[in-house]
Amino acid sequence: MEEPIKLAIIGGSGLYNMDGLQAAKEYKSETPFGMPSAPIIVGELEGQRVAFLARHGLGHHITPSEIPYRANIYALKSLGVERIISISACGSLREDYAPGHIVIPDQLYDNTKNRARTFFGEGLVAHVGMADPFCSDLSKQLEDAVHTTSATAHSGGTFITIEGPSFSTKAESNAYRAWGMSIIGMTAAPEAFLAREAEMCYAAMAHVTDYDVWHVSEMPVTVEMVVQTLNKNTAVVQEAIHHFARNLKPERACDCDHALANAVITNRKSISKEARKKLNLLIKKYI
Repeated sequence: MEEPIKLAIIGGSGLYNMDGLQAAKEYKSETPFGMPSAPIIVGELEGQRVAFLARHGLGHHITPSEIPYRANIYALKSLGVERIISISACGSLREDYAPGHIVIPDQLYDNTKNRARTFFGEGLVAHVGMADPFCSDLSKQLEDAVHTTSATAHSGGTFITIEGPSFSTKAESNAYRAWGMSIIGMTAAPEAFLAREAEMCYAAMAHVTDYDVWHVSEMPVTVEMVVQTLNKNTAVVQEAIHHFARNLKPERACDCDHALANAVITNRKSISKEARKKLNLLIKKYI
């Protein structure tokens, strides 16, 4: 019997594979929510079985709004994954979070409009607590790993997710700053919410690539600017992930693994067979 997969890495812009995965095997997992963005690659990294998923697909052909977020999280859950590290590019909305820095955010603001942000509905209702959308225990371990690299790292901050794929207007960027947002990206929501519904720990390693468009003394963000910074940070990402996997604590010291315990509000007798079958992977402990 194979060892369980404790950890998954979801690679964003600029990270489409994970160096150092040994004895890698490819999984193509169809889910009730469709196929994931790309085949999931499972191998051994620093003594841990690790899964890697390219969020935007191989070759980066999927826009932020087109990403099959539910299929991605469901597929990882079906492989037994307990913890997810998200690698994301982001813009900075703060002077002190400079391009090239790494942020481990602790809060999330969803400003998207067109995305399915829950597994539930169609006959089964659940209200899952999201006060702290990033797992604090996993985030602390990730922060410790990043601090072993040469990168400048920041702990905490609110990550606002916009719909995209276009970058913000100056008016929008300045509004987000006035709201107290710290960094801006296009994929953290609903990914973090779905991970919580699936009772998986979720933390983000956000790479600051630019100052969005608010900074009057800096050039407005461009794809070229984002790619250049991400390429420079690739080695830092790989180094931090290797250190993280090497030192991953075997037990989860958080409440993520029972997020659904008191969340299902639908009367058990009213749950249809179709809904039970579709969401059995998530609810079987409780229904």
